[in-house]
Order: sequence, then structure tokens, then C-alpha cells
Amino acid sequence: MLLTRRLPAFLLAALLAVPPAGAQNLPELGEVSSDDLSVLTEKRIGQQIMQEIRLREASYLDDYDVEAYLNQLGGRLAGFSQDPGFGFEFFAINDPSINAFAMPGGYIGVHTGLLLAAQSESELAGVLAHELSHVTQRHIARQLFQSKRIGIASMVAMGLGLLAARSNSQAASAAIATAQAGAISAQLAYSRDFERESDRLGFEMLGKAGFDERGMALFFERLRQSVRLYENNATAYLRTHPLTTERLSDMQNREQGLGYRQVPDSLEFHLVRARLRAMQGRPADAVKEMAAQLAERKFAAEAAARYGLAYAYFRARDWPAAQREIDAARGLGQPAAMLERLAADVRVAQGKADEGLRLYREAIARYPLNKALVHGYADALLESRRFREALRFVDQQLASSATDIRLHRQRGAAYAGLGRQAMQHRALAEVFALQGQTAGAIEQLEIARRAGDADFYEMSSIDARMRELKLQRLEELKEKRN
Repeated sequence: MLLTRRLPAFLLAALLAVPPAGAQNLPELGEVSSDDLSVLTEKRIGQQIMQEIRLREASYLDDYDVEAYLNQLGGRLAGFSQDPGFGFEFFAINDPSINAFAMPGGYIGVHTGLLLAAQSESELAGVLAHELSHVTQRHIARQLFQSKRIGIASMVAMGLGLLAARSNSQAASAAIATAQAGAISAQLAYSRDFERESDRLGFEMLGKAGFDERGMALFFERLRQSVRLYENNATAYLRTHPLTTERLSDMQNREQGLGYRQVPDSLEFHLVRARLRAMQGRPADAVKEMAAQLAERKFAAEAAARYGLAYAYFRARDWPAAQREIDAARGLGQPAAMLERLAADVRVAQGKADEGLRLYREAIARYPLNKALVHGYADALLESRRFREALRFVDQQLASSATDIRLHRQRGAAYAGLGRQAMQHRALAEVFALQGQTAGAIEQLEIARRAGDADFYEMSSIDARMRELKLQRLEELKEKRN
């Protein structure tokens, strides 16, 4: 379901670690019971899979703006889900196939192909609402659960195998055969009952969140028509989400009695799509394509079209042209955090640091919850060599976002700029720890201890964290042996 083009070596290794299928038959999938995975265990599994994806998956899209938009949209939907407090995290995969997938622990991946294929924000929201419902109803946990004797590491390996095998790739099939995990294949696709339940709850979620409920059926019907026309990019999602005539009829029946309402797309929806188009191919080609769309007025929102052209110019390092287009987009009177961030970055790139940083501060004051602005501002401070200011800002943000790996990486960069080696490696230790590389984190702390420039309180912090991580490493080794 994930990794639609190939299976990375780390996934092959994980799959080969799974014991033979005969020793761990999947249970019948039914109602949630006390024998299912606990939510805490499910979150641990999801966290470890996500660490592997961030660390090793080349198609993971580490883009501040795209991720911020997905989490804003997903968070809006999650607030009306069956479990608003579950704690969801959305991320993007740079893949042209039309796909989305839910992982254990509330991690939901969205292919860029889906973002570009959706013809309205309600259609995109319909797919996300469906995936959210798979999580809240514990569908993934019930697929993963083996027995209480299987350790977390084996479950993580199985989770990785499920995700890879859902891609239907030849490598995945070979890996599963080698690992003798044939029993997994019987439940790669969600059951029809699971699909109908997620359709129903997703439909309700859409309406409560203020979207057009018809978006779900419209998108799935178009997806089915695409398959009939042999558009292979459309098949990835349907392999794991069987779309029957009965399902479509159920969706359409739910629409009966709904009054007509036109739900406008947000500007952010169009901005993200323009950004994705502008980041494709060579910068010069992106400029040519985005300029043609603007000249021919082939756009749903002019501000987004100009933003896309500005970003293409930014990639091409044509700063004056980028500033001209982004300022024109801002001048259309539709405020958005993405517009302000690119305007600030263009100015910083031109050496106008004071002006760019001022734009960032004003935007953060207006959109305080936007993570793209937070990370972008920290980057801009570092690029402007304002290391002390960057450190103060990052520390303020970490007070409420202690597990934000980007902030810890930026903290390390700020300390490096200040020549503070011990604290630089103390920050890098947290980066390694959050990536699931406990041994690497311990090594960074050992380097920090030898640096010789930490004061008493800093050294105490380093030693305390070292003790915690060594205990954690012992638990990991014990789990691996079992």
C-alpha cells in the first residue's frame, strides 16, 4: 500500500525477521475485544514504523507546507471523529499514484498523486475521513494482532510487511514468500465490513466538519471509472480498499435527502497543489509550465497560480521574479500562511534578512499554530547567522513540542553556529533518539561528554539523559532477543 514502486532493503530485512506463518496465525477479524492490541502498544508500533519511513524511505516528502496543510485538514476532520483525542499525524509520500494509507497509532500517509487528483477539497477530505475511521475503529490493530507472546519488534516487522505488501510489488511478494508469511496475504485488503463502516463514519465526519458529503462518492466513482480506462495510477488505493457496486450505492443512498450546498475549497488546498506541481522536474521546466498556466488562465485560484510560479522561480534562484510573483499573489487580498512564508523566504534568500524575518514574525503572530512558519522562521534565523536568537526561539517551541525532530535538529545547528560542541551533540542525541536510533543517541552523548565545553548543569543533563537511553537500549536488546 505504501512504497508502490519498490521495497527498500530495510523492509526486506524486517519481513525476513517475521517468524513462519504457521506459528502465528492471524485471528478472525471481528469486534474489538480485550485480546486486541492496546492503544499504547499500537502507538508504539506505529511510532517505530514511522521512524523507519522518515529515516530510510526516499519518497517521504519532508516539506513543511505540505505537511502543515495535511495536518490542518486532518485535524479538522479528526475533531469530529469517533476518537478526537487519539492523536493523529499526517504526512506526505512523493508518489504519483492515487493512494492514502492508515498505519497503527494514527499515522496517515497521503500520496502526492492523491492531492493532485482530487478535484475539490471535499473529495480529498472524504478519503482522509475514511482513513481516520480505519484508525478509530481499530481496523489496523485487529489486522496486526497475532498473540500476546509476540514482541513489539515482530509486530513492527509485520506492520512494515503489511504496508509494503499492499503495494502489490514483486519485491514484496518475494519477501513475503521468503519469510513464509503467507497467512498475512489473506488480510492485506480491508474487509468489506471494515470498508462499509469507514464509509459510514467518514461520511458523517465530512458533514460535521463542514465539507460536502458528496465528495466521497464522487471521488470513488471517478476512481473506479479511471480503473476501467486502464489508468494504472488509480489502482493502488483500490487494491487495499475494495470498491464494490454495493459500497457506491450505499454512499449514494446516504446522499438522498441532503440539501444542496456548495462548499468552497480553501485557498490552502489550491496553494498546496500549486506547490506540488512547481516542485516537479527541473526548475526551468517548472517555471515554463507554471507561467503557461498563468498566462492561459488555467487555474481555480489566481493567488495559487502566482504562488506556484513564484515557487518555481524560487527553485530556479531567480529571486526578483519570485518576489514579483509572490507579492502579486499577496496583493490579491486572500491571506494565507503559505503566501507569507514564501514571501519571507524570498527576501531572506536575497539578503534582505531583516525584512524577511519581520514577515515571519508577523505571520507567526497571525498563524501561531502553523508548524511550517515555526520551522521556516528557525531556518531563516540560522541562515541569517542569528544563532542566539534561533536558539531562544527553538527552545521556546520545544517547551510545547518536545518530540519535534526538526526543532531538535535546528537546535543542534544553532549550537554548532555558536561553537558549543557539547550542546550541539546533546541536541543531535535527541534527533537520533526520535529516529529510533538509541545506540546512535548514546554515541552522540558520549561525544558531548568529551567535548569539554559544557558547564556543570549541562553536563548533569547529558549524564541524566545517558542513563535513560542506556536503560532504553537494554530493553530494546531484550526485546530483540525475545
